[in-house]
Amino acid sequence: MKEKLLEKLRSKRNDSILTVEEFRGDVVITVRKNDLPDICRFLRDDPELRFDCLRDVIGVDQYRPEDRFEVVYNLYSLPHNYRFFLKIRVDEAALTVATVSDVWPSAEWYEREVFDMFGIGFEGHRDLRRIYMPEEFEHYPLRKEFPLMGIPGSLPLPQK
Repeated sequence: MKEKLLEKLRSKRNDSILTVEEFRGDVVITVRKNDLPDICRFLRDDPELRFDCLRDVIGVDQYRPEDRFEVVYNLYSLPHNYRFFLKIRVDEAALTVATVSDVWPSAEWYEREVFDMFGIGFEGHRDLRRIYMPEEFEHYPLRKEFPLMGIPGSLPLPQK
């Protein structure tokens, strides 16, 4: 299945593929951020691939100067029993990505979680708001610069 996936992606959108990596049997394909919606629709709709299930959307803070953040999509094909990871890089200066919730409705909650914990926005999302932290909270807890013990006084705590 890996060969078929790479062959179809290269024939359809070869200019979009930045890297292809394999680690412990998992394939990770990094694509250009602007091409993400088209690639996701292709992966879902192609009859030979049929990646019909989005299992997770993961935010990553690499804490490097360029393309500091990454968004990783865990995609699964039920008919082929095959999983791979689709990854995009996000520059800190432009912390927005196109939503894929119109391709896989399950992305709505996953994208909200990435927004809440990393501050990465998803353009076109129907209800992008925080789900764990209060709306007025100004920080993003899974960023590398966030202190391990939190920021004293940043959240009102209940009185004893």
